[in-house]
Amino acid sequence: MTTLHEDLRDDVRMLGDCLGQTIVEHKGQLFLDKIEKIRALSKAARSSGKPVDDELLKTLSELGDDDLLPVARAFTQFLNLSNIAEEHHRVRRRSGIMDVCTSDSFCGLLGRLQQQGLSKEQIAAAVRDMDVELVLTAHPTEVNRRTLIQKFDAITECLQRIDRGEDLYHRLHELISQAWHTDAIRKQRPTPVDEAKWGFAVIENSLWEAVPVFLRHIDKQLFDATGEHLPLSSSPVRFASWMGGDRDGNPNVTSVTTEKVLLLSRWMAADLYIKDIDRLRSELSMNECSAELRERVGDHPEPYRELLRTVCTHLTQTKRWTTERLEGRPVEKEGVYIYPRQLLEPLLLIDASLRSCHMSVIADGLLSDTIRRVACFGMTLVNLDIRQNSDRHAEVMDELTGFYGIGCYSEWSETNKQMFLLKELQEKRPLLPREWSPSENVQEVLDTFSVVAREEPNSLGSYVISMASQPSDVLAVILLLKESGIHHNMRVAPLFETLDDLDNAENCIRQLLAIPWYRDYTGGHQEVMIGYSDSSKDAGQLAAAWGQYRAQEALTSVCQEYGVHLTLFHGRGGTVGRGGGPSHTAILAQPPGSVAGSLRVTEQGEMIRFKFGVPEIAVRNLELYTSATLEATLAPAPGPRPEWRQLMDEMSLAGLTAYRDVVRFDPQFVPYFRSATPEQELAKLPLGSRPAKRKADGGVESLRAIPWIFAWTQIRLMLPAWLGSDVALQQTLDKGQFELVQTMRRDWPFFRSYMDMLEMVMAKADANIAAYYEKRLVSEELAVLGADLRCRLAKTIELVKKIKQQETLLEHSPVIRQSIEVRNPYIDPLHFLQAELLYRDRNHPDARLEQALMITMAGISAGMRNTG
Repeated sequence: MTTLHEDLRDDVRMLGDCLGQTIVEHKGQLFLDKIEKIRALSKAARSSGKPVDDELLKTLSELGDDDLLPVARAFTQFLNLSNIAEEHHRVRRRSGIMDVCTSDSFCGLLGRLQQQGLSKEQIAAAVRDMDVELVLTAHPTEVNRRTLIQKFDAITECLQRIDRGEDLYHRLHELISQAWHTDAIRKQRPTPVDEAKWGFAVIENSLWEAVPVFLRHIDKQLFDATGEHLPLSSSPVRFASWMGGDRDGNPNVTSVTTEKVLLLSRWMAADLYIKDIDRLRSELSMNECSAELRERVGDHPEPYRELLRTVCTHLTQTKRWTTERLEGRPVEKEGVYIYPRQLLEPLLLIDASLRSCHMSVIADGLLSDTIRRVACFGMTLVNLDIRQNSDRHAEVMDELTGFYGIGCYSEWSETNKQMFLLKELQEKRPLLPREWSPSENVQEVLDTFSVVAREEPNSLGSYVISMASQPSDVLAVILLLKESGIHHNMRVAPLFETLDDLDNAENCIRQLLAIPWYRDYTGGHQEVMIGYSDSSKDAGQLAAAWGQYRAQEALTSVCQEYGVHLTLFHGRGGTVGRGGGPSHTAILAQPPGSVAGSLRVTEQGEMIRFKFGVPEIAVRNLELYTSATLEATLAPAPGPRPEWRQLMDEMSLAGLTAYRDVVRFDPQFVPYFRSATPEQELAKLPLGSRPAKRKADGGVESLRAIPWIFAWTQIRLMLPAWLGSDVALQQTLDKGQFELVQTMRRDWPFFRSYMDMLEMVMAKADANIAAYYEKRLVSEELAVLGADLRCRLAKTIELVKKIKQQETLLEHSPVIRQSIEVRNPYIDPLHFLQAELLYRDRNHPDARLEQALMITMAGISAGMRNTG
């Protein structure tokens, strides 16, 4: 087995020693001895290949109720500290190689593209015109409290300074002690506004620093390769958000919430820019300037400082304006910066002046960074998307048509709906009656449209319609936007989530684009969102992945046919079961022509922190997104051959049938799921502002995709990511198509990516752990299903190894394999504790047990590195 890098091993040991000292100080040496005994037994059990060890279980079972919580916390904290050490090590490995042209770097890609015959002008234009938008969502997969995240960030900073030779062991010990004595789990669910503030904090603490570094890096490599610079006012990557705008099934997101979050984003942006401008004013003390700048400021001895003083005044007025609006006081916009161009104009004037006066080296410093921040973050940091379920819009139309006595809208045919909506869209008179008292639900929908209509276009992203299936779902939203008085054509993106909706996506968009009025509304740009999590829950991972691929192919084709640019919005999660995995690989696995320079992708929960919480790691991930999008645009992989497509159709059908036979049609499945996993207890974990279910009285079908994935991950069965694939792959090999599968894996990025993700899930799965949950929590009658599922898991593992021609999983990914193996001895006790706590809590509920149970959930999440 590959050994851990010595520096990483030293960091883990140092952090572990600090945690051990903290535990001794608080609980005494005897308690630490218990922890060490449990750890040693767990490690020995793993080494023997039997993690469910009798002596380990006996030791855990002897813990009193008062010891359960601190033991769970000890192992959870160690896993959190291990994650910090690994992230720091990733930064350390990359330091010093930012400008080294490796095969997976941006400059390496630029070289390959030129070798493939693309001109320097083509490459530069593609980078300049690229539009990648990363959408930060509030999906509840971030377990740790914000206060703990801040302490973890401080620990990371300590490690960086220790690497530079500073003696900060005492400070490290202090921070770890602070984390130990801080409640790990929130007492209350965060509000949507809290979630938005958390998103802003990621920007302030990491991305604000990372983005200029990333853009400077891209600019240098682009210039070295093509002789052209990335314009200062251009940013290939920007950010959007669902935090405060995603109201699908979340009653806590109201029109008032959305308006508050929109104002807070402006306040935060102004506050950050004021700090930048203050620093610029202290640096730009020069007196030589261009005639244009001199004309603006007059005969001032320090022209740059004088112009920046005016800029700072406007930004201060912007903060004051947003504060007063937040407090409910109407105020004029005079002197307020609303649009990015208002801030860019004076900054670009200063830049031009400095360069004309032979001070380019000064212009390329902090000023350039500030301009690039404006290019990326605008005046609102993020563009806020609005998301709502199509049923809520239909409810509005039902009450309106009922009021006018013309029937019930939702009972009309699709043709009649479209005729009605298009007629009203082209009417000059208003549709909404003055004397009308809509229901509370409908009024809230209308209030949201009013907030959107009042907001400036540059602060808004797309209006996303979840559970969209027909053209009328899109037209109804546009009509309600029009009736609310909006003055611009807001992007409206249908979200196709179920397998049936994905299969119908082409027909839906084709009908829309065939309408001249709608085609004119789009302005030549159609956005469509592809749902990964709900389609996977609906059809199984294999059928869903192929359905998503086919839908993207079909949508690309129909938009090309109508001369409309398509932007695909990928609703990915952190786990494979929700479309997760390495972003770079996923983008390159998309159908040819489907990227075409633009892309939107959700980033959510703990993945936001893992990818963007540390500036150096954020720079790397932004580079990966840019590289993958550029390569998928200019040098996409070829599409599937006919025989590959036919085999995928067959495998998809087999996988779909096998998956639904269990999840939908086996009467034992739902009782087993609720007995063996902590699905019901997850509702007690205050992860986010959204309820665990869309309907309080619903079954598994109404369960959100995140708790669905989360529950299976907690017991290590990982069922959503592989169920159905076992049957599909076995049938394929039984038909003698092994060589065809090998060809697909070698030559088709889509299938190779699918197999790689399946392998990673198999490496994280553990049938022995799942069996222990079952033994402790499930009746003998239901255990028959559990035994069958574990048998199928084992077969899937063997199939993956056979297809990949490997003796062990992750044979070619030793770093990932060892990361899992190193963590297992610390995760195992948490699994056994969790199963015991579930048993005790279900039979004799106790607040102490519930708190310990939530800690085990957090710890397993930390160890697995993704939750939902």
